[in-house]
Amino acid sequence: MKLLTLGINHHTAPVAIREKVAFDPEFLQEALHNLRQHLVGANQAGLPEATILSTCNRTEVYCAANDSNTANLLHEATFDWLAKTQRLAPSSLQPHIYSLPQSEAVRHTFRVACGLDSMVIGETQILGQMKDAVRTASDAGVLGTYLNQLFQKTFSVAKEVRGSTEIGAHSISMAAAAVRLSERIFETIQDQRVLFIGAGEMINLCATHFVAHKPKNVAIANRTIERGEELAGSIANQNIEAESFKLSELPQRLHEFDIVVSSTASSLPIIGLGLVESALKHRRHKPMVMIDLAVPRDFEPEIARLNDVYLYTVDDLGMMIQTGASLRQAAVSQAEAIIEDRVGNFMHWMQGRNAVPIIQDIQQQGEQLRQLELERAMKRLMRGDDPQEVLQAMAQGLTNKFLHGSLNALQHSNGAERDALIKLLPKLFALQTKPEDQ
Repeated sequence: MKLLTLGINHHTAPVAIREKVAFDPEFLQEALHNLRQHLVGANQAGLPEATILSTCNRTEVYCAANDSNTANLLHEATFDWLAKTQRLAPSSLQPHIYSLPQSEAVRHTFRVACGLDSMVIGETQILGQMKDAVRTASDAGVLGTYLNQLFQKTFSVAKEVRGSTEIGAHSISMAAAAVRLSERIFETIQDQRVLFIGAGEMINLCATHFVAHKPKNVAIANRTIERGEELAGSIANQNIEAESFKLSELPQRLHEFDIVVSSTASSLPIIGLGLVESALKHRRHKPMVMIDLAVPRDFEPEIARLNDVYLYTVDDLGMMIQTGASLRQAAVSQAEAIIEDRVGNFMHWMQGRNAVPIIQDIQQQGEQLRQLELERAMKRLMRGDDPQEVLQAMAQGLTNKFLHGSLNALQHSNGAERDALIKLLPKLFALQTKPEDQ
């Protein structure tokens, strides 16, 4: 069985590349089915297993399959599928891709879940996103024995790391970084009007941080008004003026806000250059801070050229959150040690699974030999032969057949093969070796 993690993340590619590879959550199950069909078509033996993790910082494909040809077949088939599915030229994608087989795939999965591979070291959001990805793969019916075991072990390791180290301490979250970037432009958040576009987990986290600074008022723009109203209601309960409106009203309302934070699942930008230019005219070119936490991006990149707009992407926020690294280093080292040990445990389990077919064959052959000798013994007893002689013959027959294969292989071997058998057979038969004569 071959394991593979193939992906692209914030270490290997800028947001302009990552957004082209990101998957729409609504079509993730369909993508998983297409991936499995593609791998089957690439001559993978059996039914391959697959999971796709797609966030603002990474898109990763996790696979488990029997590689019936070369060691590179699974990599080639998966990469080919990703490039074709996202309509990218392989040459443009290849420089940013990492491909991790076997134990490297396991180690990477553990590190991602523990927040060691995140833009914010020790952040916890990625673990929830990974659990969602696994749930989607399970619902799609493409999560088999190997990946299921890998992810269950991954979640266990993440819990262990967070419980026994301070990996999450001294870190600055993306939401906190968004507030700090806003404070670079505006002296205080209290005098500003804040607009959140979207109502998902990231927006909720950002709202919590901004609301703590008591902005003048807050608005939520969302496709479904119900979710926006729910978030606005929770903000209003903290004695801050808050409202919600439909995303379709944004062109008429954008100019009202000083700080705009957006994180939607849109596959295309929802705020264009012309819309922002119009808003600036209404504001008489009063500055605006725009924070784009979405991948693919919600704001057209050209907006950053406007003199009175300060547009920040997830990569810009990443520049701020590299503080506290020395304080977290001890916890990171502890976490890496735990992960390394658990990688060894998982690979041992995989190697054990690889031995299952031969174990089953040995058991089946042993059962056939037992049945054969038992039938012979029963026939002799029915003829009236002495039971003691029959039992002795059955025991002798079983012993001879049990030893025949090993002894025959030893007798007909030579050189390195014979030496290997001499070392192996005592372990197989649990022989007590005698000390050599002095």
